[in-house]
Amino acid sequence: MSIYKKIAIGVISLLVVVILANVGLNYWIKKQLPIIIHEKNNTAYNINYEKIEVSLFSRNIYAQTLLVNPKNEPKDSKNGLFSKIESITIKHFNIWDLAFRDIIQAESIIINKPRIILYKKGEKLINNSKSIQKEIVDPFRKIVAVSNIYLNDGTVDVVSLDTQKPIFSVKKILLKLEGILITDATLKEKIPIQYKSYALVIDSLFYRPSAFYHINIGKISTEKNFLKINNFSNIPQFDRPNFVKRLEKEKDIYTLKFDSAQVAKMDWGFKNDRFFFKANSLVINHFDANIYRGKMPKDDLSKKYLYNHLLRNIKFPLQIDTLQVLKSKLVYEEEIDFSKGPGVLTFDKFNLQATNLRSGFGLKKTADVKIKVKTIFMKNSPLDVDWSFNVLDKNDGFHIQGVISNFDVRAMGQFSKPYMNASFTGVFNKYRFNFYGNDNISKGNASLDYDDLKVKLYKKKNPEKEAKLKSAIANLLVKNDSKDKAKTAEVEIERIQEKSFYNFLWRSIAESLKKILI
Repeated sequence: MSIYKKIAIGVISLLVVVILANVGLNYWIKKQLPIIIHEKNNTAYNINYEKIEVSLFSRNIYAQTLLVNPKNEPKDSKNGLFSKIESITIKHFNIWDLAFRDIIQAESIIINKPRIILYKKGEKLINNSKSIQKEIVDPFRKIVAVSNIYLNDGTVDVVSLDTQKPIFSVKKILLKLEGILITDATLKEKIPIQYKSYALVIDSLFYRPSAFYHINIGKISTEKNFLKINNFSNIPQFDRPNFVKRLEKEKDIYTLKFDSAQVAKMDWGFKNDRFFFKANSLVINHFDANIYRGKMPKDDLSKKYLYNHLLRNIKFPLQIDTLQVLKSKLVYEEEIDFSKGPGVLTFDKFNLQATNLRSGFGLKKTADVKIKVKTIFMKNSPLDVDWSFNVLDKNDGFHIQGVISNFDVRAMGQFSKPYMNASFTGVFNKYRFNFYGNDNISKGNASLDYDDLKVKLYKKKNPEKEAKLKSAIANLLVKNDSKDKAKTAEVEIERIQEKSFYNFLWRSIAESLKKILI
């Protein structure tokens, strides 16, 4: 027999052995996989599939139409996590681990079209953060250990068993998580896995954080140090009368919307078991905020802290170097009862820039927070404000100054008529204020250049009719003209501890106007 024939026979024999080994191992592994998934499945879930294919040459496993449901599922109702997955591909699995350790160790897993629904008691999205580790990470780790996860077109819904209403819902999830490490050490951390990189895109999100509000987001995209949110809205669950009826004490009702928010150079996570968040910038575009306060419930007499205190006492490191709110609108409404309608203050073309926003956690020294606002007040008057304070100042000191120009005081009728039973005519050519304050007191000065100021008061029982005698007396008391020269006033008032910073500022302004005009 020639050498060539011997080589040919040897090669053919080797191929036959490899093929037989592949067929044998494929057969054995296919037998072994159901045992791992079913009989040796120590998790709280049953896992079933329509078909499964194994290739030893490529070391890939392909499973189609997987169903996951709780082992202890009640017969007459659903409780727990249920999932249907169109297909899963496990790439480059380790034959040895699969054969002898009863675990699928692989390079990556690709999950296509998972549909997940969780039925849970209560109204909270997460009752206990450790349940994520116990109910999701631990069971997954016992069956599959991979370095990379790729999830395509996923959907997650969380439904309250108490109300049968959705608490949380996300659609069309795309996730890339690479360089995964899960160890006994990582499982003790707040985030039970480590990873080198991630990318996440969500097409839409719904979240009900409380019985009073729900949140909708059009799209979320994030990776390593970047986050963008589109079409955000925070909407009350009830109309104003029903919302106010449910309040034990006075409380603002917020309706908030914005087109987009973008966080750049973001860094977040846990250090020494403590959450931290840092960002170079946060930019919010076309923020539309409506703040409504009904005065019908009883007063909330708890102390209202100033912003120094609120930031200083955040229990984790927070840092945003620059916050910008661009091309936005702010409306504040206040109502004594539903019969008159609310008083309204509007701030259009609202632009804000704040620098050095920080919590006080772990800081011994920090620069002042500086805030600049440019807006149009009551649709016709430019308003500029400069505001600064230091987070670490335990006296909660602040400095705020501003100027409003060409203000036609008739515009205040939207607020003063329903709320103060009064309207005004005249023009504030320029009003300036400059106040220094702290948690107890505000001091400063203001100046006003104005023309042709007149007051009209209305009858309490018939607010559409003028109280002519009262109006005449008021106009005798009011100096209706500054005579081409700005009038000034010194101001000093004490803070009402159960009122907000904005009430403190408004009272300082009102006191200055009272001294100038009367």
